[in-house]
Amino acid sequence: MQPLTEQDIRSSFINCSKGEAKRLAVPRDLDARPWDDLDFLGWRDPGAPDRSYLVTGQEGRLVGVAMRFQAAQRGFLHRSMCSLCLTTHPRGGVSLMTARKAGAAGREGNTVGAYMCTDLACSLYVRGKKALESGARFEESLTLEEQIERTTGHLAAFLDKVYA
Repeated sequence: MQPLTEQDIRSSFINCSKGEAKRLAVPRDLDARPWDDLDFLGWRDPGAPDRSYLVTGQEGRLVGVAMRFQAAQRGFLHRSMCSLCLTTHPRGGVSLMTARKAGAAGREGNTVGAYMCTDLACSLYVRGKKALESGARFEESLTLEEQIERTTGHLAAFLDKVYA
């Protein structure tokens, strides 16, 4: 992924108003992000514990999505799997992220959701760049490039639902 500026990020959102995009918390460490290892930029809002954001390139343009999630209420031994990168995490490591749909459907309150890594570090987990606390990645016969392609395909399918 190419490095992004705060303005790039704010102007990319498709499911919130320009005012909401202007007020949302953008990461202050953009210069320190491992851009070469990211398929998308994802972060949680430090001031709003139930909000997260995701920005990626799709069909030649930047697409940003504002999402909400609830803190996990699962038991200590329960494990969940991210639907994007297929990484399993113990309680709290995967959350149902819901995004308001773009356009008129979103203004009517329609949403879509997907189970994602709560920290939105899917790109780093797939590449083995971020260690899991006690979760796991399955041993796969797919190459790294194929795993990255699958992850970006799952993300594109989620974004298509936001547009629909």
